[in-house]
Amino acid sequence: MASPPEKKMAYFPNMTTSLPGSSGEFRKVLWTGLYSQVVLMTIPVGGDIGEEVHTVDQALTFTSGLAKATVGGEDRDVKAGDLVVVPAGTKHQFVNSGPTPLILYTIYSPAEHNASTVHHSKEQGDKLEDEGKDEPPEWSQRSKAENKEKGEHP
Repeated sequence: MASPPEKKMAYFPNMTTSLPGSSGEFRKVLWTGLYSQVVLMTIPVGGDIGEEVHTVDQALTFTSGLAKATVGGEDRDVKAGDLVVVPAGTKHQFVNSGPTPLILYTIYSPAEHNASTVHHSKEQGDKLEDEGKDEPPEWSQRSKAENKEKGEHP
């Protein structure tokens, strides 16, 4: 996506009921906006997202499976229907602790990944991130004032 999305609805029906069969990708960006990004993730049995710290806020909604969440040194078991918020700058890790894939969608604010990202595995995602090939669009990192100046924000 070379430019910001059109100013129209992005609709994803049945996000909490139809996701388990809809994606086998480790990470797939569904939508990237001026100030946020929606990403679908599937973590295999025994897998994890990798311990990390972002410079952006992140909200994760779990739609299938079980996980051990560690956020800011606090551990908690999470399941389908749970929401976990990770403030920017907070170390976090999610480990699939169940017998089925862990499926979630996450919202980053602002964007964390390239708008067309599809990572087939954690290893591929880590490699592309390490090589600087999974950077968010420049326009998704601008301030409201910059977007207003460019006519993107009223």
